[in-house]
Amino acid sequence: MKGIGKVFWISVIIAALFVLIGVIFPEPFSEGMNQANSFILNAFGWFYQLAATFFLLFALFLIFSKYGKIKLGKDKDLPDYSTLTWFAMLFSAGMGIGLVFYGVAEPISHFTTPPLGEGGTSASAKLGLRYTFLHWGFHAWAIYATIALSIAYFKFRKDAPGLMSATLYPILGEKTNGAFGKTVDIVAVFATVFGVCASLGLGAQQINGGLNYLFGIPNNFTIQLIIMAIVTVLFIVSAGTGLSKGIKYLSNTNMILATLLLFAVLFIGPTTFLLNLFTTTLGDYIQNLPSMGLRLAPFNNENAEWIEGWTIFYWAWWISWSPFVGTFIARVSKGRTVREFVIAVLLVPTLVCAFWFSVFGGTGIHMELFEGAQVSAQSFETGLFYVYKLLPFGTVLSIITILLIATFFITSADSATFVLGMQTTNGDINPPFFVKLTWGLILSASAVVLMYTGGLEGLQTAIIVSAFPLTFVLLMMAFAIVKAFRLEVKGKVPLKKTKEN
Repeated sequence: MKGIGKVFWISVIIAALFVLIGVIFPEPFSEGMNQANSFILNAFGWFYQLAATFFLLFALFLIFSKYGKIKLGKDKDLPDYSTLTWFAMLFSAGMGIGLVFYGVAEPISHFTTPPLGEGGTSASAKLGLRYTFLHWGFHAWAIYATIALSIAYFKFRKDAPGLMSATLYPILGEKTNGAFGKTVDIVAVFATVFGVCASLGLGAQQINGGLNYLFGIPNNFTIQLIIMAIVTVLFIVSAGTGLSKGIKYLSNTNMILATLLLFAVLFIGPTTFLLNLFTTTLGDYIQNLPSMGLRLAPFNNENAEWIEGWTIFYWAWWISWSPFVGTFIARVSKGRTVREFVIAVLLVPTLVCAFWFSVFGGTGIHMELFEGAQVSAQSFETGLFYVYKLLPFGTVLSIITILLIATFFITSADSATFVLGMQTTNGDINPPFFVKLTWGLILSASAVVLMYTGGLEGLQTAIIVSAFPLTFVLLMMAFAIVKAFRLEVKGKVPLKKTKEN
């Protein structure tokens, strides 16, 4: 089939084998994934911490370096979007199922089981929210900025394909056209698959949790499987019909619903407390950023397990998501300078995420700390709906949230099929429907297998395992972009295009 090369077929075959093994041998599959997960966490947790910190320092270096004036595009190119619209798009990249799923669940979990010290206190409330900011803040967006900057620069300024391998040309040369380049693209594909799978799995679990709270529908794997099947049909139809306007409207609807929920909870809930909590925690987060970002616990196994289960997991999740989110951010950032790009990508989504968790997590903490509610006794997928139950208009908020998760589900999966299609067809911005259909089915099947064999832990395990090799690729990309910038400053010729993969 024209435009479909080796990367697609190799990726599909490996993914299909992964799904088949998970279906035929669920217990050995789960055990093997857990062993790989434990090995990586125990042996390379320090590596993830150092890597995430490196990306943040690298982003700061770019802001203050002489390369800040370089444009992501030709010298005469102007931004495709106004600054306000661009900020909104960066905001939309940061929004997703994960924020809704963890909005209450993560801060309340850290409040009762903090990374250190006693739980259930005002001190653990501030500490827990501070670590939530860490997980969704500057480090995460520095990872996205690194890959998005590389893709945008090589795509729009050097006319290279929008592939991970193409960004490594300054340090690998023609090797990017051979087996090594194809391996890089395949690694990116699998990290993207598992990163997106986690979000789809979380979405199915939380929709089920909401339906259970509202209508008493059982909360189990069978119902989640039905939800996955329905949404899979919807996003495949969406991808196949090419209803770009429909997806655009759906994305705008996401933002409207998310903003509506955010401010509804802010003003219905303990408003002054939430604003005070956001302000003081943001200051604490910035003040303690270096120590939190490098914190491990070599002398305390319990604290070490907390860091591995939360912080290291998040670094792996963001790395696995980076080809997906990075490609999106790159596409909307043509014409921006390196400096304004990095500043915006770091600041805008970080502040939005921090405010989101302050409002939703802060409301849950206030209910438990001052009102005697049992928010921490709820499961991750039902905690948000429990909080709604204790607020005015709780049923309305629950219905809006279920609709929001469903639309996020569809748009995320639809966008993921596009990105995976592009990654496996040599950067084709209009991948064939067959390719998108194939990746849509693989995404859903992989999510179901991981949910069946390990639930939430299975999803987390797949992320950590798949992100490990991709981390090395991202580090190489950072060095490659600096080398390309040096050539840029010296007035060297554009890089060569890569061959078809």
